Amino acid sequence: MNKIKSYFQSNRILRNYGGVLIALIGLFALFSILSPFFLNTNNLLTVLSQVSIIAIMAFGMTFVLMIGEIDLSVGSIAAVSSLVLGMSLASGIPGMVAVIIALIAGGIAGFVNGMVGAKLNIPSFIVTVATMGIFRGVGYALTDSRPVPIDNEFILAIGNGKLFDIVPYTVIIMVILLVVFQVLLGKTRFGRRAKMSGGNKTAAEYVGIDTKKLQVKIFMISGVAAAVSGIILASRLYSSQPNVAEGYELDAIAAAVLGGTSLSGGYGTVIGTFIGAIIMGVINNGMNLMRLPYFYQLIVKGLIIIVAVYLDVRNKKRILGSKGD
Repeated sequence: MNKIKSYFQSNRILRNYGGVLIALIGLFALFSILSPFFLNTNNLLTVLSQVSIIAIMAFGMTFVLMIGEIDLSVGSIAAVSSLVLGMSLASGIPGMVAVIIALIAGGIAGFVNGMVGAKLNIPSFIVTVATMGIFRGVGYALTDSRPVPIDNEFILAIGNGKLFDIVPYTVIIMVILLVVFQVLLGKTRFGRRAKMSGGNKTAAEYVGIDTKKLQVKIFMISGVAAAVSGIILASRLYSSQPNVAEGYELDAIAAAVLGGTSLSGGYGTVIGTFIGAIIMGVINNGMNLMRLPYFYQLIVKGLIIIVAVYLDVRNKKRILGSKGD
């Protein structure tokens, strides 16, 4: 037993992700027994494709949680960004340019969240609860509550196309962003400053880190990530709709916390968040294959959030206890 424990402690991957990987393997085993279709290659690719929207959104959320903040407006940002995309296409703007404009819209929304919270010293929970309604309302106002049809082939390929007719482009986009965000958070000075700010904001300011400027940048990252999710959603639905992505912010938070990101800040990895998003996607897919009603999925998601928060609180107490010793 001691050998197994020491092996886990010495192996960085097992030490950081051992718990969630065991949970994921357990879910794979469970649903493969309950449904003969679960381990089908097409189904697994479908799971990854479905997970991509929440995973990408959760990547941005990881940065926000890392500094001890929260962003409850990401679902609304995804919706308004998708509407900006649809309206840009409707006005005759080329697909690639429309995507850039939608990403800028997400970045601006994130900038507003970060700036209001940092400059006015308002808790991000309050700021983003407010902007969650504001951004959603802007989306409805832009289109008079009507969907905007999309028929641009380039845009439609983003959410529905496949590389070599096998791997969905959404999966490729997710993996690329996974690598980019993991490097940014784990291998750069920006990432180290984010961790330091989340771990001890006062100490971070003492060593010369502009925590307010950092907060604005991180909320912009979250906004752009949400915009990417919104673009994928619009592509899949063949239209931009003001009511999409409602409740996605909770899924993004759950995926990040399940992956080990601390709600109180200071620790988290994008890879862990990715694994957390897959766990949620596997649960949703497994329940769909078992033909369980949607309300059961809502119950399970709620329980997952409770368990994830409990584990985060327990881990925080353990860390504080070890420091006290």
